[in-house]
Amino acid sequence: MAIELLMPALSPTMEEGTLAKWLVKEGDTVQSGDVIAEIETDKATMEFEAVDEGVIGKIIVAEGTEGVAVNSPIAVLLEEGEDASAVANAGGAAAAAPAATPDAPKAEAAPAAAAPVATAAPAAPTKDGTRVFASPLARRIAAQNGVDLASITGTGPKGRIVKADVEGAQAAPKAAAPQAAAAAPAAAPAASAPTGMSAEVVAKMYADRDYDEVKLDGMRKTIAARLSEAKQTIPHFYLRREVQLDALLKFRSQLNKQLEGKGVKLSVNDFIIKAVANALQEVPEANAVWAGDRVLQLKPSDVAVAVAIEGGLFTPVLKDADMKSLSALSKEMKDLAGRARDRKLAPHEYQGGSFAISNLGMFGIDNFDAIVNPPHAGILAVGAGKPKPVVGADGELKVATVMSMTMSVDHRVIDGAVGANLINAIVENLENPVAMLA
Repeated sequence: MAIELLMPALSPTMEEGTLAKWLVKEGDTVQSGDVIAEIETDKATMEFEAVDEGVIGKIIVAEGTEGVAVNSPIAVLLEEGEDASAVANAGGAAAAAPAATPDAPKAEAAPAAAAPVATAAPAAPTKDGTRVFASPLARRIAAQNGVDLASITGTGPKGRIVKADVEGAQAAPKAAAPQAAAAAPAAAPAASAPTGMSAEVVAKMYADRDYDEVKLDGMRKTIAARLSEAKQTIPHFYLRREVQLDALLKFRSQLNKQLEGKGVKLSVNDFIIKAVANALQEVPEANAVWAGDRVLQLKPSDVAVAVAIEGGLFTPVLKDADMKSLSALSKEMKDLAGRARDRKLAPHEYQGGSFAISNLGMFGIDNFDAIVNPPHAGILAVGAGKPKPVVGADGELKVATVMSMTMSVDHRVIDGAVGANLINAIVENLENPVAMLA
């Protein structure tokens, strides 16, 4: 039977994607695991692998198409011995279906009325309200043999259930739906919270002005949704400190001379990452994340660092940062930042962490307040280091390079005293860089 290849969910936040490039053409033979397309998610460009073997019978979605809904058909794969007639049965309905518009709700395409029932894969099952991912062929075989997909552990890419998994599983009777659920009345849709002026209202306000309309891509939509939610739901509070950088700048200059032959050049940001990672070990209560009904206190220092890219930003995570040398952190950060700007990061490289750093000092910003990126417990906003008059320990007035920092904190996770201990530990590390490396 012909198999529909569906737009995959390549990240937890992905609802739709752009089919950036096909790496195969109609008539090509593919094996399970072959990379057949490149898909742009809300964060990165990812490779899409075939989960079954066969011949590409029809490409439904052309490359460059935007707004392709997750789980909608993008191509048809023919099994051995099948010809083009099977394409009409498996992909005809999807090919005939009109493309979804940004204003229209997306729904899964229904099979054409004339198509034989056997050619359409059964609907994807769920387990505890979560969708069970399985290939169309695996779903058909499971339906024909009475196999409960929710009881199978998939061995395909990202845990997807494939043909071999179903064939190796024993048939299990399908669980009857609870009568109470069937009898329960449909819940009324919750009223949506106000989100400000509508696009139509704003457009009317500026109807007599000249402007260019900039279309929102997936990344900008995700940033808008997540940070709006964060600002509305996270009880922020802010702690501010200034850091004298003269000792750090002198130590950095010495290290860079020694590392010059190895092609390593340490930045102030590298020291900040190390200072935060060490401080999270010194104040373990702050090395935590909010998990809805509980707090998860992490043991390693996994530090996220904001990287500005065209149209948005990434927060790649440097895992076990407290265990790594400054040169190792510097190399890793440069690699992650470079691939972030090319949108080539894998999801596991920008997800996780317990604390983030956002440094706008290189743009000349003195200080600013950043928004906590959930589920992190805090984020450190770093400004520029500038010469300022300060009073020394001996009471004498002198000029020092001073950097302003503001730490935004989720009060559900970190209380004021714990937050104060954390930012004080960061300052201590930065003002005594040699001890930080001991």
